[in-house]
Amino acid sequence: MPCLSFLPVPKLCPTACPSFRSIFDQSALNARLQELDKQLAAPTLWDDPKRATALAQEAARIKDELDRWEDLNRRCGEAGELAQLLQGEPDPELEASVAADLDQLEAQVARLELELLFSDPYSDNPALLSVHAGAGGTDSQDWAEMLVRMYLRWAERERMKTEFLDESEGEEAGIKSATIRVSGKRAFGLLKGERGVHRLVRLSPFDSAHRRHTSFALVEVSPEIADDVELDIDEKDVRTDVYRSSGAGGQHVNKTSSAVRLTHLPTGIVVTCQNERSQQQNRDVAWTVLRSRLLSLKQAAHAEHLAELKGESLPAEWGSQIRSYVVHPYTMVKDHRTGVEVGNTSAVFDGDLSRFIDGYLRWSAAGGDGELSSSQAGGYN
Repeated sequence: MPCLSFLPVPKLCPTACPSFRSIFDQSALNARLQELDKQLAAPTLWDDPKRATALAQEAARIKDELDRWEDLNRRCGEAGELAQLLQGEPDPELEASVAADLDQLEAQVARLELELLFSDPYSDNPALLSVHAGAGGTDSQDWAEMLVRMYLRWAERERMKTEFLDESEGEEAGIKSATIRVSGKRAFGLLKGERGVHRLVRLSPFDSAHRRHTSFALVEVSPEIADDVELDIDEKDVRTDVYRSSGAGGQHVNKTSSAVRLTHLPTGIVVTCQNERSQQQNRDVAWTVLRSRLLSLKQAAHAEHLAELKGESLPAEWGSQIRSYVVHPYTMVKDHRTGVEVGNTSAVFDGDLSRFIDGYLRWSAAGGDGELSSSQAGGYN
C-alpha cells in the first residue's frame, strides 16, 4: 500500500496539472459549447437536418467530455482532503480506501489522457478496414481470415457496429481479401494504427509435415468521409466494371451483375463491393470506399512531404511490417514500432488489442521515434 503522505493527489487533477491544461482546454470547450447552443437555438436550423444533427452530436460530445473531467476533478479534490486529514489522524482502514480510490482515479486519468491524443480530424469517423492475404498461399489466406475475426471480436468488445462491404474467399480456406465498415466512438482514431503488414509464425495446419510457416497479410484502414469533404476525383480517371456477385446471396446474386469494381487509374487503387442487393447500392458504397482510400493516400503523401522538408526519414506505413504474431516455438505478439508485446496470443486473437492500440497512440503522440518505455507503454512491455 502506498504511503498517503507521498501520494501525488494534485498531479492527478486535470486542472491542477500544467500538462493537462495544455492538452485539455476547458475554456475553449466551454466557449465552443456556448456557440453551439446559440446555433442549435436558431429557428431555421432544422431546415438543414444533416447540419443540425452534426451540431447536436458535437454539443453532446463536448458536454459529456466536460462532465467527465468535472467529476474527475471533484473526486480528486475529495481524495486530497481525506489524504490531508489522514496525515494528522492515521486510520489504516480509511487509508486503504483512499489508496484504492486514488488508484482508480489514476487509471481514469490515464484513460482520459489517452482520449485526448486523438488529434486526427477524422478520428470520430467510421473506419473502412480491409485485409488482404499476402504471399504464402493458403496459409496467408487463412491468416487473413484470422485477422478479420480478430477485428470483429475487438469491435464487439468496444460495442462497435460492423458491416461487410466486400469479401473474396480463398480457394481452399480463408479469404483473399475483405473490407469491413466499423462504426462507433473513435472508430478510425482507434484503428488507424493497425494499417501495415501483419506477420504470423506458426506450425501450418495445411502442411502434411506440420512444418513452421510464416504468413503475411496487409491491413488497410481509412476513414469514411462525407460527401461534402473536398476531394477532387475526375470520373474519367475511374474505370467501372460490373460482374456477378459470388458467395452466399440466393438466386438474385447468381442472375444479376450487381457487383461493382472501381479502378482509379492514376493510383492503381481497386475497390470492389458486392454485398448490397442492387448494382446502384454497390456502386455508391464502392465510391465511398474509393474516396476514403484516396484521402488516406493524400494524407500519407502530405506527411511524407513534411518529412522531406524536415530532413527526416520516417518509416512508411504502407507495406511495412508493424507487428509479429508468434505461435511456435513460443507465444508472443510484438508491435515493432512501439515495442509493446504480450505473451497471451489467444487473447489477442480474440480481440484484446487495447494494449497495442493504446501503445500506438502514445507512441505516435511522442513523435513516433523509438520504442516506448515501460511506463509510457503502461507496463505492457
